[in-house]
Amino acid sequence: MLTELLITNTNRRFSFRPFFTALLVLATSLSLPAQTVKPLKSNFEARLMNIESPSNEPFRYTATLSNGSAQPVNYNFNAQLPDGWQISYRVEGSQVTSLMMQANKSQEISIEISCPISAKPNKYKIPVKAISAQDTLTLDLEAVVKGSYALELTTPSGRLSDEVVSGSSKEILLKVKNTGTLPLNALELSSQLPSRWEATFDPANIKQLEAGKSLDVKVNLKVPDKTIAGDYASKFEIKSANSNADISFRMIVKTSLLSGWVGLLVIVLAIGLVYYLIRKYGRR
Repeated sequence: MLTELLITNTNRRFSFRPFFTALLVLATSLSLPAQTVKPLKSNFEARLMNIESPSNEPFRYTATLSNGSAQPVNYNFNAQLPDGWQISYRVEGSQVTSLMMQANKSQEISIEISCPISAKPNKYKIPVKAISAQDTLTLDLEAVVKGSYALELTTPSGRLSDEVVSGSSKEILLKVKNTGTLPLNALELSSQLPSRWEATFDPANIKQLEAGKSLDVKVNLKVPDKTIAGDYASKFEIKSANSNADISFRMIVKTSLLSGWVGLLVIVLAIGLVYYLIRKYGRR
């Protein structure tokens, strides 16, 4: 009787549901890796294949190299460039020419391409290859050259020095030239001068300067009083969002004729005073 009661209670409490649940969780965990981990395919691709830039700025691409084989592979980089163009490859900030890739791994590569400033505006196709003993992966990049930005600052005569009298002003004529192939906008002029010197520009701002065009700028340079005679260095600069230029200008400061006569008069008076004192007190 007792045995039958125990068996009856055991049958009532026993359930297969927890065992089915555990088996389901185990089967799911075993099948997840097979679903999420997929073997890589050897590939060489870029996030942006086509980039537009002026000829005086580099073209920067971000590429990804993947080794889908089951063994490490050494890839050497090679590119077909137009004459005068240059290319560099960087991995984690270091410049490289080849890369050892581990099996089933990917690596991000920064590619920088530079063209001559004289490059004509056009679309240039640049095949970049990652070459190994097993295969060759090709990345077809495009660089669109839209021209160049360049500025030149000089004087109409080419002379970079002048004279000025202490305490007076001097007008200097500068020449701004757009030597690039693209227009320049919002150009601003500035100066670096000795202490207390002042310079004003006419015009101080240039809204736009077309390619190949030039413009004369007047600089009114004011030298403070009592400036010691000598050579002084000044610097004039013009800049825009895309380019800038500067020149060093030497100013020779001279004292005025009146100051010279005043100085000579002071010296004569000093000599006369000394002579008078000697005559008056020397006899005693």
